[in-house]
Amino acid sequence: MSDVKNFNIKLKVWRQNGSQEKGRFETYALNNVSPNASFLEMMDLLNEQLIGEGKEPVAFDHDCREGICGACSLFINGRAHGPDNEITTCQLHMRHYKEGETITIEPWRTKGFPVIKDLMVDRYAYDKIQHAGGYVSISTGGVPDANAIPIPKIDADEAMDAAACIGCGACAATCKNGSAMLFVAAKVSQFALLPQGKVEASQRAKAMVAKMDELGFGSCTNTGACEMECPKNVSIAHIARLNREFLIANLKD
Repeated sequence: MSDVKNFNIKLKVWRQNGSQEKGRFETYALNNVSPNASFLEMMDLLNEQLIGEGKEPVAFDHDCREGICGACSLFINGRAHGPDNEITTCQLHMRHYKEGETITIEPWRTKGFPVIKDLMVDRYAYDKIQHAGGYVSISTGGVPDANAIPIPKIDADEAMDAAACIGCGACAATCKNGSAMLFVAAKVSQFALLPQGKVEASQRAKAMVAKMDELGFGSCTNTGACEMECPKNVSIAHIARLNREFLIANLKD
């Protein structure tokens, strides 16, 4: 077993009391950090230290800490969810950092996600987009038999790949335009490929794109940054399907 040593770091953390207040960076020294600790465990240690010093702890979002919910929305050293690929922040470990390193931690930066406090942002905009058209009204009843509705395997697999999106918001936070196109495309795509999604197909893409624009997200310029930082590796190929669905809906009108 290797001799793993704890180390000391500096944290440059964004502090802000709501979207209407002016924010600022504050720097903290944190000692004796285990390389085996997760990034969020390190944040817990920081807050324990701040509380012990009589200071206000840093507000940040988290929930399952298993890479499922997408709540751990932190921008770390200029990357959504940190330096590793295909992970959420809660799956990032401190072994990626070294003695004396300064780590800059920011909230998601996009107009659609206003800051609630410090590192917490309001990601309800994604729920609003989904509510606008990301559902099926057809009565599917109970669990159907495996082959009751014939679906080509390639379509089923692609729909499942799109459904892997956890709505964390890393795509919009990474995009230079603050676009939510990858999220919207994933939600449209997972229904467009399945027969249950055909009922609302003519309006789904239009409704969700309209809601995305209304909420202040930017446009897509196909740089691919969203796909690169997506923790679930959702492909930008789904954006092409969204564009097709949107065009078809407008032609039908």
